[in-house]
Amino acid sequence: MKNLATCKPSEFVAQTAKIKNAVADWTKLIGLSEIRSTQPNYVRLPEGATAEQRADVIRTNARLKQEQAYKNFNKILDKALVEHPNETLEVLALSCFVEPANVDDHTIDEYLQCIMEMAQCKGVLNFFSLLAQLEQKPTLTV
Repeated sequence: MKNLATCKPSEFVAQTAKIKNAVADWTKLIGLSEIRSTQPNYVRLPEGATAEQRADVIRTNARLKQEQAYKNFNKILDKALVEHPNETLEVLALSCFVEPANVDDHTIDEYLQCIMEMAQCKGVLNFFSLLAQLEQKPTLTV
């Protein structure tokens, strides 16, 4: 099954143009930026902290950051898979060059294989990371 990681450059450009509105709507619908920006309440370093206290705070904050990332990821999954499955399937289908109306014409194994191919393709990840960064910046500062 063709996907954004295995297609020709001309196909990539045409397909990403086709899915851009679906992706923009999907990210707003699930609140992706808001969820990703949720940070834990970090422990502040006490004034005059010793090296041991500093190390403890660093370890604690790293744990808090990891726990928050896990919570954020689960919240994204809940929003995408439970609250908005049809919109999620639309983006998935289009990423695999399938019309959304035909999403059930393929097995979940085919889609999962495509997701893995796209997730392992540095170019695809960098492209979407760049788009996400641009979305968070005012146009005049880009």
